[in-house]
Amino acid sequence: MPFDLGLGASLWMAVAIFGASWVRGYAGFGFAALVVSSAGLVTSPLYFVPVVVLADMILTAQQARGIWADIAWRRVMTLFGGALIGVPIGVVALSSLGIDTTRAIISVFVLLMCGLLWAGWSFRQSKGDVAHLGVGVISGLANGAAVGGLPVAVFFSAQPIAARTFRATVIAYFTLLDIWTIPNFWRAGLITQDTLVATAISLPLMSLGVWLGTRRFVATGPSNFRRFAILLLATLATFGLLKSVL
Repeated sequence: MPFDLGLGASLWMAVAIFGASWVRGYAGFGFAALVVSSAGLVTSPLYFVPVVVLADMILTAQQARGIWADIAWRRVMTLFGGALIGVPIGVVALSSLGIDTTRAIISVFVLLMCGLLWAGWSFRQSKGDVAHLGVGVISGLANGAAVGGLPVAVFFSAQPIAARTFRATVIAYFTLLDIWTIPNFWRAGLITQDTLVATAISLPLMSLGVWLGTRRFVATGPSNFRRFAILLLATLATFGLLKSVL
């Protein structure tokens, strides 16, 4: 198995990838954070950071047809302008850290983002280009650890944005973010043969999960499940943090 994973760890990651793909299809975010947090419980989360970035592009291609009309392109491009600055810095920082430090940083970051989402932090009105640019920088920095979607999810959740626009816009932004992140990972030596093998093995699980999650979104909308996803992320991040310090 890739990354020298044993049978138990491989089965755990298969369940995590399928579940995270379902969340992605339903709520539009949370895939990378769920997979990386889950990986931190059985191996180095560093291994799965480039896997989820590659996978996210594939998931977006699967969802593109159903979201195109709802994408807020100005928001996407302004966020991406900030990410152009943040991603290279985040990748350099990630590649210089150890396993336990990386696991702890990812876990704390996920917990903070989950806290903001759960608390219902909000703005009185929609924010403009400057705010989107700043959040894009933060998102780019965070995507060095493949959790760049969470700051954007928090930022959008705090504004009066329709669910369909929210979901479509974050998915479109993730595509550009990942396209920019991959060559930075490559230059840093974070993409290996095991990365490609793990991504290929995961494809059937990811495709099925996204398809099922999208069907659920069409039927009910993502608001209730988003709360569940936040709790699940927080639980995994807590376990990851404990593992890094014990």
